[in-house]
Amino acid sequence: MQGFTGLMWLLSMALIIFSGFALFDAAVRREDAYRAADKKTKPFWLIILGLAFVVNLLFPILSFLPIIGLIATIVYMVDVRPAIRALPGGGRSQRGSSSDGPYGPWNGGR
Repeated sequence: MQGFTGLMWLLSMALIIFSGFALFDAAVRREDAYRAADKKTKPFWLIILGLAFVVNLLFPILSFLPIIGLIATIVYMVDVRPAIRALPGGGRSQRGSSSDGPYGPWNGGR
């Protein structure tokens, strides 16, 4: 029985890490990337993945709610994330370089 408990703890930790990664990934993507990829909005995915993360923290892995959270996380990771990453810039917030001016990159007067 000790091995089973250890295995369940390990699976639970893996599920928490997986859903936490998906939540972090969804948070760093641009809002307009979700619309451009024709997926639900960023707040929608942040709420769904946030709930999945909290459920994975609070409930044992063999209950019903973590399974639903796992399904939502898998949908994000295999459908939404690849569609957003395929966009130019990978859907991440782009910070300008140090040579960017208010209207784009500075080209030295050329």
